[in-house]
Amino acid sequence: MAIALIVLAAGQGTRMNSDLPKVLHRLGAAPLVAHALAAGRALEPERVIVVAGHGAEAVTKAVARLDPEAEVVLQEEQLGTGHAVAQALPALAGFEGRVIVLYGDTPFIRPETLEALAASPADVTVLGFEAADPGRYGRLVAQGATLERIVEFKDATEAERAITLCNSGVLACDAAVLARLVAGLGNDNAAGEYYLTDVVAAARAEGLAAEVVTCPEAETLGINTRAELARAEALFQARMRAEAQENGVTMTDPATVWFALDTYIGRDVVLGPNIVFGPGVTIESGATIEAFCHLEGCHISRGATIGPFARLRPGAELAEDVHVGNFVEVKNSILGEGVKVGHLTYLGDADIGEGTNIGAGTVTCNYDGVFKHRTTIGANAFIGSDTMLVAPVTVGDGALTASGSVITNDVAPGALALGRAKQVSKPGLATKLFERLRAQKASLKKGA
Repeated sequence: MAIALIVLAAGQGTRMNSDLPKVLHRLGAAPLVAHALAAGRALEPERVIVVAGHGAEAVTKAVARLDPEAEVVLQEEQLGTGHAVAQALPALAGFEGRVIVLYGDTPFIRPETLEALAASPADVTVLGFEAADPGRYGRLVAQGATLERIVEFKDATEAERAITLCNSGVLACDAAVLARLVAGLGNDNAAGEYYLTDVVAAARAEGLAAEVVTCPEAETLGINTRAELARAEALFQARMRAEAQENGVTMTDPATVWFALDTYIGRDVVLGPNIVFGPGVTIESGATIEAFCHLEGCHISRGATIGPFARLRPGAELAEDVHVGNFVEVKNSILGEGVKVGHLTYLGDADIGEGTNIGAGTVTCNYDGVFKHRTTIGANAFIGSDTMLVAPVTVGDGALTASGSVITNDVAPGALALGRAKQVSKPGLATKLFERLRAQKASLKKGA
């Protein structure tokens, strides 16, 4: 069956006390809304509609970056969840299939749970959970899997408040049925809002089938405050660490390794302590990341060793058996098989051939203040310590640069390039200079 997603992301999130829309606060190095989009994308939906309101321009830009195929619609006034869904329905014109409504501030719902919602044969299916403390959640009055009605806490009887099966707000519905039921919603309530939950009663009134699919309470956690965001981050990291270990990753101190939503790590990778993954990191099997490394937007191949104290930035592509050592930064650069960059080096906008050794203190001078330029180094070259490579520049296969050189012109394959001033020594001059300076210092002290 065809699937469409509606992701509600229009709320201001006043309890976050922030100018940033709530769904753009980050969890696992990604906006909250990215988690809902990622879970929903696992169903391979035909259409994805995101409803934006507060901070719509920023939300639209973020969604375009996260999911270019998603469409953003505007809810100019926030008049409830039913009203938000109504804004999305015109974008689903002509769609025939099942619509799943998600929330941009509920990041933990698993794809498997959404698959169960999608597979439900009922006209309307609501996602529920057994709450340890039901509090003020809406209660699901059900007989087995059959949902009779949703009762808001303020309207519930004592017997209904004793029910622990609660409403997550997430639901699935046939597209045509959803459009008809939402069109009939009213706002005769204390808040004057249109509640999506009212579609269950409307469906039952028509004699349609309504069901409940359940999930663990932890999946339904919504984020409303900074404290809840911090707790969610801890839960997210714990889950990612557990998954990594189950997938064959060794972590010497798991509590100090921080993952992003899209971090991918192969089996038999070893992670030292105090490692931070930003977005877009892929590490192939058998690589080692030593302590105190920060990685984002990079690809690390089999057998590579990184760190300690290394930083890989977006566009860093490392082939098999590359070594990047301590206090090395790599950005937008391709390092061929077996390249060694031991320490104290910056490689930006560079292509490094296989087997090349980059000496300590090497810098690719890639920025002229206006434009970025590339440095190309061939295979099996040797770049001496403290070499400044002023891009654009090419060093050929098997070439050598002398330590302390500033390389401004291309170096032919097999050539030795020296680009430093001639050393001049003045016998005895250091002694004379020190004597003069010490005398001046003593004179100043005496005068004080």
